[in-house]
Amino acid sequence: MDSTGSFWLPPQSSTMAGEVDALFNFILYVSTVFFAIVVFGVVFFGLRYRRRGKTGLTTSKDHNLFLEIAWTAIPTVLIVIVFFWGFKDYMRMVVTPAYATEVKVTGQKWFWTFDYPEGANAVNELVVPVNQPVKLLMSSTDVIHSFFVPSFRIKMDVLPNRYSMSWFEATREGEYDLYCTEFCGKGHSEMIGSVKVVSDSAYAAWLEASTVFGEGLTLEEYGEQLYTTKACVTCHTLDGKKLEGPTFLGRFGSEIRMSDGSSVLMDENYMRESILNPKAKVADGYQPVMPTFQGILKDRQVDALIAYIKKINQN
Repeated sequence: MDSTGSFWLPPQSSTMAGEVDALFNFILYVSTVFFAIVVFGVVFFGLRYRRRGKTGLTTSKDHNLFLEIAWTAIPTVLIVIVFFWGFKDYMRMVVTPAYATEVKVTGQKWFWTFDYPEGANAVNELVVPVNQPVKLLMSSTDVIHSFFVPSFRIKMDVLPNRYSMSWFEATREGEYDLYCTEFCGKGHSEMIGSVKVVSDSAYAAWLEASTVFGEGLTLEEYGEQLYTTKACVTCHTLDGKKLEGPTFLGRFGSEIRMSDGSSVLMDENYMRESILNPKAKVADGYQPVMPTFQGILKDRQVDALIAYIKKINQN
C-alpha cells in the first residue's frame, strides 16, 4: 500500500512531490502548534481571570520585554525558513532540465489539447514516459485556465496570448487526474483530463500509432473513436439531449435555424465549417462558445467525424 499520500494530499507520483509535501507539512505542523497554543491561552486566561466578586482596578503592569522579543523573533525566524525553503523548491520547479521532452498544451473551453514534436496530438489525455522529464509549453485560445495534476504537485495558469511553462518527471506508471482550477465558464467543471504515464516502449508504440490517423479503420469507425477522444461528447449528445451545443440526433439533412434568424441545411459543408470555423454560423438558442479545431484536426479526421455523424442519423 502506498504510504506517500495523506489526508490532505494524494500519493506522491513525481520527483518534486516529496519536496512540496515536506514544506506543506512543515507549515501545517507549525501552524497547528501555534493554533493550539493560542486556543489554550484564550481558554485558560478566560477562565483564570474571568470577572468575579468585587470589581476593581487591574494591575498597572503592561509590558514584558522578553515576551515582545519572543513573539517577534520566533515568527521572523519561521518566515525566513519558509521563504528560503519555498524559493529553493520554486526554482527547481521552474527550471526545466535541458533534455526534457516538450509537449505543447492548449487550453480552451472546455478541454485540453496536447501536441507532440513527432506529430501526434491528443485531447484530454496527456501520455508521457515514466522517469523522464516532460516540459509543458502552455497557452490558451480564449480565457485563463489552470493546469493542475494533484499527484504531481504541479499547478500553472494557462493564459491567452502568451506562453507559460511547467515541467514534471513522473516516477510511477499509471493514470492521474488532470483538472482546470481556474473558473473558465459554464463547462469549467467538465474540463477534466488525465495524464497517462507509461513505459518507454509503450510510449514509443503510442507515438507511432497516434501519428497514423485511423489506419485500418473505416471513416465511420474512426469518427466514432474521435467523437470521444477529441471531446465532441463534452458538448454534443447523440440522444437528443441539450448540452452546451446542439445534439446531432436527427439533425443531418434538415434545416437548422441560426441565431440571426436565417436557416441553413445541415450537410457536409455546414458541418465542416462548424468544426473549423464554429462562430461563422451559430445555431439558435446557443452561445458562440465552441472553439475552432483548425490546426487540431487533420482533414481525414474532419471527414471521419462527418461520416460518423451521418451514420448516426441514418440509424
